[in-house]
Amino acid sequence: MAGVPGFDDLEIDALSSRAGAKWAQATAEGLIPSWVADMDFPVAPEIRRALLERIESSDLGYPDWFRGTPLRTEFSRRMTARYGWEPDPDAVREQTDLIQALQIILHLATTRGDAVAIQTPNYPPFLATIRRMGLQQIDFPFFDTGDGWELDFETFEQAVSRYRPRVLVLVNPHNPTGRVHTRDELERIADLAERFDILVVSDEIHAELIYEPHRHIPFASISSAAAARTVTITSASKAFNLAGLRCAVVHYGSAGLLSRRDGEPFDLYGAVSVPGVVATLAAWQDGDAWQSDLLRVLERNRRRVHDVLRTEVPAARHHVPEATYLSWIDAGPLGIDDPVDRIGKSGVLVDGGARFGRESRNHVRINFATSDAIVGRILDGVVAGLSTGGRRKAPPAN
Repeated sequence: MAGVPGFDDLEIDALSSRAGAKWAQATAEGLIPSWVADMDFPVAPEIRRALLERIESSDLGYPDWFRGTPLRTEFSRRMTARYGWEPDPDAVREQTDLIQALQIILHLATTRGDAVAIQTPNYPPFLATIRRMGLQQIDFPFFDTGDGWELDFETFEQAVSRYRPRVLVLVNPHNPTGRVHTRDELERIADLAERFDILVVSDEIHAELIYEPHRHIPFASISSAAAARTVTITSASKAFNLAGLRCAVVHYGSAGLLSRRDGEPFDLYGAVSVPGVVATLAAWQDGDAWQSDLLRVLERNRRRVHDVLRTEVPAARHHVPEATYLSWIDAGPLGIDDPVDRIGKSGVLVDGGARFGRESRNHVRINFATSDAIVGRILDGVVAGLSTGGRRKAPPAN
């Protein structure tokens, strides 16, 4: 696959001058970043144009959103067109990001000491949220079958029966394993939620970053019973790299929970910004062509990561992700206690370790949403770290 303009013509000197956390933290340590889930690619032209037009019009005063932002209708339209799920726009609310959305839902639906189930490994801020809110974490663990990551339903059902969690946090597509749950898996989860009266918070932020032949199935679309106990949270931030604009949407399948949320004082949970809404609308209405190019690049990169790891570090456990731009590597078979540190000593800043869950101490997550050349630099560091752990590469910028 030839280099893709706008995706493969990135310059490390320019990237290392960015103020965002991904590059700023790595550059300060003389490393190439492959950690936080931001992409390196330029903003889609359609989003850039929409933002510039809004700024040039000087229309940045109070927006006329007294009945909600236009994202409510647009979210419903996009879900219907892409997945055949028709969420009620009137049940959609806006929040700044998924972490805030999850915390609000847990605040409304639980009390301190309640049990909350979550897949493990998982996104560290979600795990930290459960802990800091004084909730009891019930693991829904993944295990490595040799052919891929699978959920351990037997262990989970035993835990559910014993601890009776009030909420299940379902991340689908899953971060960090990259799994896309099948309909059979989702139906089995829906059955457990119904039998044990569990509210499901379905994080679907990576839904538009899925590779063939996999398909995203919104959890709320499984059945009317599942829909009534599901809160769906998502954003354009992952698929279009807009995290800094702080704009997400929440669909409340539970009418009672939505009523409690709306019964709170106005703006208690903050409000989204005009640029965030403008950018999200542009992404969802006009960004499909850019996203198609993005997926071609990510498809190539995920295959390259897997092929290099399989060839150069065959003892490490790794499976081609079915979604996301993140790869999850089990370095346990290599006998490395801290693979994140070892890879850092070889010039690449990665994420991983126990922050992702109790069983993740020997695991590494790498981000391949960058140019072909930079993916090569990342893989050099990862392979060197997992193989020898001692040699530091040249810093990313001079």
